Amino acid sequence: MSDLTDVMALERELQTPAARADPRRLEELLAPDFEEIGASGRVWDLASILEMLSGEDDAGPAIEMHDLTGRVVTDDVIVLRWQSVRGERRAHRTSLWERRPEGWRLVHHQGTLVG
Repeated sequence: MSDLTDVMALERELQTPAARADPRRLEELLAPDFEEIGASGRVWDLASILEMLSGEDDAGPAIEMHDLTGRVVTDDVIVLRWQSVRGERRAHRTSLWERRPEGWRLVHHQGTLVG
């Protein structure tokens, strides 16, 4: 598989209830210096995102991913774009992945609400 295909698979995995409920797996996928600017406008770091996800309600609507595309920026950096749908909430998403010695890690994510 290509790096782009690998990273797209990791992005899809991050949206699954199994990955979101597994702090160990999240720490394998998210960089220690991870940051997110959420669709709400809130800024998250690794510790705060792990805490938030630990309280996430599994009974809520699943996250749907649409129109996932990606671009290799350098041999060690890939940017992905997609649209999320969760219940009535839609957002444009951008993720920046970096190849590190331990493998691909998500270093930055941003969500922007749609209409």
